[in-house]
Amino acid sequence: MKQGRQDRKTKRGAARGLRFGPANYAAFALGLTSIIAGYVLLDRGSVTAAPLLLVLGYAVLLPAGLILGWRRLG
Repeated sequence: MKQGRQDRKTKRGAARGLRFGPANYAAFALGLTSIIAGYVLLDRGSVTAAPLLLVLGYAVLLPAGLILGWRRLG
C-alpha cells in the first residue's frame, strides 16, 4: 500500500518539475537567438560582439530559461 503512494508522489513530483511557463520559453528563445547571432557574427569576422552574444546566450539566457520561475511551480 505504501509503495503505491510513493510511486504516485514520485511521478507527480517529476511531472510537476518539468513544467515550463512563458517566461522560460521566452528566455530559451532569446538565448537561441543570441547564440545564432553570435555564430553569424563570428563567421563574418567580428571579434567583439560575437563572443559577447555567445556568452550571453550560453551562460546567462539558457540557464535562466531552465531556472526562471521555479519557485512559483514548487
